[in-house]
Amino acid sequence: MNKKLSRLLEPGMGLYFAALLLFAAGSVVMKQYAAAAAEFALTVALFIYNRVASSRRKKSLMAYIQSTTDSLGTAFKSGSPFPMAVIKMSDLEIVWANESFYRVSGLRDSFLHQKLEDVMPRFSTRWLTEGRSECPQDVEIQGRRYRIYGNLIRSDDEHASLLLATLYLTDMTEMFQVRDEFVRTRPIVTVILVDNYDELTNNLPDSAISSLDARINDRISDWCKDLGGLLRKYERNRYLLIFEAKDLPRLQEGKFSLLDEIRTITNPSGVAATLSIGIGRDGSSFQENFSFASLSIEMALSRGGDQVVIKDRYNFSFFGGRTKETERRTKVKARVIANSLTELINQSSLIFVMGHRMADLDALGAAMGLVTICRKQGKTVKVVLDQEVNAAQSLLEQLRDYPEYDGLFISGEDALLAADSRSLLIVVDTNRPDQVESRALLESITRVAVIDHHRRAADYIEQVVLSLHETFASSASELVSEILQYAVEPKDIRPMEAQALLAGIVLDTKNFSVRTGSRTFEAAAFLRRAGADTVDVKKLFQNDLNDTVSRYQIVQAARLYRNELAIAALSYTVPRPMAAQAADELLNIKGITASFVLFPDGERIIISARSIGEANVQVILEALGGGGNAAIAGAQIPNKDMHTVLGELVASIDKFYEN
Repeated sequence: MNKKLSRLLEPGMGLYFAALLLFAAGSVVMKQYAAAAAEFALTVALFIYNRVASSRRKKSLMAYIQSTTDSLGTAFKSGSPFPMAVIKMSDLEIVWANESFYRVSGLRDSFLHQKLEDVMPRFSTRWLTEGRSECPQDVEIQGRRYRIYGNLIRSDDEHASLLLATLYLTDMTEMFQVRDEFVRTRPIVTVILVDNYDELTNNLPDSAISSLDARINDRISDWCKDLGGLLRKYERNRYLLIFEAKDLPRLQEGKFSLLDEIRTITNPSGVAATLSIGIGRDGSSFQENFSFASLSIEMALSRGGDQVVIKDRYNFSFFGGRTKETERRTKVKARVIANSLTELINQSSLIFVMGHRMADLDALGAAMGLVTICRKQGKTVKVVLDQEVNAAQSLLEQLRDYPEYDGLFISGEDALLAADSRSLLIVVDTNRPDQVESRALLESITRVAVIDHHRRAADYIEQVVLSLHETFASSASELVSEILQYAVEPKDIRPMEAQALLAGIVLDTKNFSVRTGSRTFEAAAFLRRAGADTVDVKKLFQNDLNDTVSRYQIVQAARLYRNELAIAALSYTVPRPMAAQAADELLNIKGITASFVLFPDGERIIISARSIGEANVQVILEALGGGGNAAIAGAQIPNKDMHTVLGELVASIDKFYEN
């Protein structure tokens, strides 16, 4: 069968006939007219014979193809209604095609070799070899767009090596035009929020507020003018904007210039206006898109505001968020949360407090503050912590010396066995489910509360019964300290618990030098009155000589980037606290405003980042799957080597500065 098919697919004879005609012409030049006449007559006779033989070969080929597949029987007998071609899989040569194919392709039914690439450049047949019947890409031919279907023609002869395929072309031009227009005109629902409106209008007379509102309205209206959408103000600081999807890429390319333009508006006190923009898209209805936009606004505010968040059916996308957060909090919320948390604790049979993996002093300090509240309410509490692998060993060793804390710390596995339907889980110092100490425990308990100060990530913990998420706070320990002021009396706080909370604040503020607001000092003063010893807190941060030398070796390995960033990429593993301390130490060098320390840890690369300048390390590391806040952030990148991660980090830094 294979030999028979090879004979059917003999190459065209065009070159041979051309050579014969050249010989005949040569005979004429040499005045051998008789020989020239004979050669010319022979050439004509062979040409006629070849055409007849070619026609017979095509008929034999069709009979062969029809004998190897029943699916083509009807098409060959009655004529396919679609453009159709049979090709060789080895070189994409067109073996046969119907009149419709030649008409749409512009080729001619010729005995010369013709390749499918002449009609469809860069056409791939991989989808056929993978067993699929539809080409994943559309093809444009002569200004028309086609969807291609096909199947392989397999011979009954298992020894046959030649493989053919049949292709069908369906003209989908009009349908694609309608589809593209449908996609281009899909509605985008946007909520624009002046997120510091209360600060802008505080203590202003009505005339000044009206003037400020008019300037904000004009700036937003000018930005929306070219969108051809619908803009309406539906609250004193909220606007609803509806426009078409085709305009969204233009806004993204313009980097949502409204964020910068609105900052030029200031009140008489010099406070600049800032916006948060929430965009909902790809919803099944206007209502769902508005719901997406509202979620986007909540996400933007939880990340510090002054940014754009786009929510579709599956993901969040973030733009902006370069500015540092300013303190915008009220004590009313802390009092409400304290009352709600106390009530939740009273309704629970067992309370678990859990931080992030590799718990640090902030996570452990916040947990100890919650232990105080649970003890005051007479409830059993357990702190879920890996006692061997953590970044708070100095504090943990001190807590072990107190018999009242015996049995307080348990592993995630033991907590999972002890939990019941009335258990309460309080997650502190993280809002991401993939970073908690025990994800299995998080997923098994239905009643979850979250207390965190990091910017909210796209994969945050959902369906919580209580959430205190303040990105303006310095630390989770600061938030818990504020709750304690309304939940217990100062005498109910043990000095060691107050000391643990103060250590958490000191850690995340770098000894009150970064991310420190007035509320931070108020919390520290409250803890000091509750018995926290600042000298003992200082001792928790002491290192031995070897660790100090190792830390300075990391500093020595750092390299300067963009004249103000220090990046230390290590080839060896170091303790995470040491990497964090080295990142802090790099910021003590004049001219350095941000630092990144990278080191391998098994099959992953760990990054510890710090910033005291314009660089928002949370935004930079978020592109690598990390998180944190503008001044302190970290990331864990699995299954990649140091060279790859370093390249991704540099690319993310460049992107941040380019935006």
